[in-house]
Amino acid sequence: MDPLYQTKVTCACCGSVFRTSRVRPSLKRAIRTDTDFCAYFGSVNPDFYVVRVCPSCGFASTENSKEMLLDVHKEAYQDQIGKFWVPRDYGGERTAREAMECYKLALLSAQAVQEKDRLIAGLLHHIAWLYRYEGNHPMELKFIRFALDAYIRVYQTEAGSGSNARLLYLIGELHRRLGEYHEAVRWFSRVIHDKSITDASMIRASREQWTAIREDMARSGEELPEEMKQNGA
Repeated sequence: MDPLYQTKVTCACCGSVFRTSRVRPSLKRAIRTDTDFCAYFGSVNPDFYVVRVCPSCGFASTENSKEMLLDVHKEAYQDQIGKFWVPRDYGGERTAREAMECYKLALLSAQAVQEKDRLIAGLLHHIAWLYRYEGNHPMELKFIRFALDAYIRVYQTEAGSGSNARLLYLIGELHRRLGEYHEAVRWFSRVIHDKSITDASMIRASREQWTAIREDMARSGEELPEEMKQNGA
């Protein structure tokens, strides 16, 4: 059975109808997952097919993108990206390089049409994962930084995000991956000690990463953050 199937998409920018590939749901089970939710698969990677790219105008989106664009956003996209687009089709099977091209097109498209920070943060994070898959650690860290900054903007601007345990955990974990242990502990501490947070899996994950940081800092002889001195995990 072909792991891919095709679905029709209507471009939110130019209105063209095109086909894009998706991975069959039965094949989306990850064989392992990193602590920042980067998943690894035995055969086809479903993340390669998250982005839909219009072959006519080049506008790239995901299922979480805006379904309709204002004229001002269409004009902004056309001025910044669309007028440079050379028609090509990403609708079939994708290589890792083509997946990267699709995500970067989606990032540029999202920025041009002023998508929400949460969507942009997710795209940046996925690009970091693609660099991780290929073993490009410097570029992975560069995009983790970009993603972290965007996730922090989500936390600062979205109503009710203070109780979003997954977001708080993720901000802490990206700080940890960048070696910023004191900042990481601050965010993990919010998940662990905020009584309004009841997400057991995120509380457990935050405790595990809190412990990992304590061990890393103890080995390197670094001074523990105040939160670790005052509170146990």
